[in-house]
Amino acid sequence: MKPIIDLVADLGEGFGAYTIGDDSELLEIVTSANIACGFHAGDPDIMAATVAQCVRRGVGIGAHPSFPDLRGFGRRDMGLTASEVQNDVVYQLGALNGFAAFQGTKVTHLAPHGRLGNLVAVRADYARAVADAAARVDRELIVVAQEGELAVASRAAGLDVAIVGIVDRAYQEDGTLVPRSQPGAVLHDAAEIVERTIRMVVEGKIRCANGADLDIDVDTLLLHGDNAGAVDLARKIRAELISAGVRIAPVAEVMDAKKKVA
Repeated sequence: MKPIIDLVADLGEGFGAYTIGDDSELLEIVTSANIACGFHAGDPDIMAATVAQCVRRGVGIGAHPSFPDLRGFGRRDMGLTASEVQNDVVYQLGALNGFAAFQGTKVTHLAPHGRLGNLVAVRADYARAVADAAARVDRELIVVAQEGELAVASRAAGLDVAIVGIVDRAYQEDGTLVPRSQPGAVLHDAAEIVERTIRMVVEGKIRCANGADLDIDVDTLLLHGDNAGAVDLARKIRAELISAGVRIAPVAEVMDAKKKVA
């Protein structure tokens, strides 16, 4: 099968008069969007506008739930119980579903943000809380995650899991990301990022921080747009993927295509 991949970015992460990243530019590049649902960023006006733009451009809509941490941008551990995490995810997913329904569409995927996204990969109780929230709200939701506890819990709940590749982060040999606190965790060389992205999609391999190759099968690539040069890099990645014969499509279409050849 011709390689197929989704391109996703975190969008709608402003608040009130404040904006982060260039959502309009990114929406010309990506095929799916992780939309902030008001807990780490976003507000009703931003959510409404972002969903409307996604609908106009045929971009898949995804919920990007977080800890209730506006001040820390969702990057702090809030010490919540699993039940609180579950209720917070239901609340945020419900909010975004409302805006999607208003536009005549629906949320197709869910991708936890920030510290919540980190913890659901290693904490089984949080993972089950998020997976159960998603499954009880909509069993057709696709959970976007790295391999880990959330992927396991989501599959157990009967949900499809789209494995995400992080194009500008260094990987460890076990498939987890090098912690941001360590040197070399975040990659900055555009040529290196493009090369490893193409290899990840076309060859199913990525060079780890220790120099070894890791087998990796990704369904979606996370592109960042909140730093200098990020939009240009995202545009370059898309162009090089297409040149390499890769088909670019929303995550739901990617998952359907892979099921047909499984």
